[in-house]
Formats: sequence, C-alpha cells, structure tokens
Amino acid sequence: MNTAHELPAPVDRLLPRARAGDEQAMNDLLLHITPYVTRVCRSVAHDNGSDARQEALLAIYRGLPGLREPAAFYGWVRSVTVREAVRTARRLGREPASAEVDPRHETHSLDAVHINDVLDRMSEAHRQVLTLRVYGLNEVEMAETLALPVGTVRSRLHRARRRFQEAWQPTAA
Repeated sequence: MNTAHELPAPVDRLLPRARAGDEQAMNDLLLHITPYVTRVCRSVAHDNGSDARQEALLAIYRGLPGLREPAAFYGWVRSVTVREAVRTARRLGREPASAEVDPRHETHSLDAVHINDVLDRMSEAHRQVLTLRVYGLNEVEMAETLALPVGTVRSRLHRARRRFQEAWQPTAA
C-alpha cells in the first residue's frame, strides 16, 4: 500500500526513467496522465480543451526534467495543466469557464444539471475562481494562474461562494 509520499505504480517506475531521458518511459508516463489532463482542460477551456490538453502535455514534457520533488508529481501536473488551460482559453479568445459537473459522480443527475445551471449564470470571473478551487488550487496558486493579486482572488472567491449559495437555494414550489 502506498503512503502519502509514494507514487502509485506505474508512475513510481516511469518517472525516474522519464526524467533521465528515456523516451519510451516519457511516452508511457504522458499516456498515463492524459485522461486526467483531458478532464481538467475540458473543464477549464471547454471548446478549446483539446488545444489546452496539447499545450499542457507539452509543458509537462518540457518541465519534467526540472521537477524538484517527484513525490509532488500529481500536484505539479495539476498546476501545469490548469495554468496551460487558462492560457489557452485566453489566447484563443474565450475566458476559462466553470467546471462541468460530471453526472456520473453525483448522487442525483438533476443536481448536476442544477449545479451547471447555477455556474452558467455566474460571471466569468466567479466561475474561474470556483473552477480553480475545485481543482484544489489555493488563493496564491489561483493568483499566479490568473495573473491577479491574491487579494483580488480572495475577494472574488468569497463573492463567488456567496452568489453560488444564494443561487443554489431551492425555490419554493
């Protein structure tokens, strides 16, 4: 069983080899993380998700030799992926939007529809910070990703949570 600082197989075997320049290990590692990178990019960049995925995988490929802490691999992949998805969405003319709720992970499919409806009615800025929070970024990481001051991110996050809660309240029938 893996402890908190161990990487799951096959990553524990592939990562050292990929960092050392083994092309096959790098390919296998990128194939292993592609489904996760795809989900994150699709959630952040929507229609530009495939472009964002390509940019994220390229950034991971380029940055992997410099990864200082291999135990932080998945967190690093998440940060790189979110950053590249935001950049790609901006570059291609669409601000990153909210995370789509995957009904397979919800207890009730109507909740997923309602969550997406609430998110769709929110401003882009509020959807951005909520999406990045869903992916586990803290305020400092969000500020770096969005190129905003930390105070602005905190303020947006506070307001976004409040607006989401207000909109989520069930209506009286």
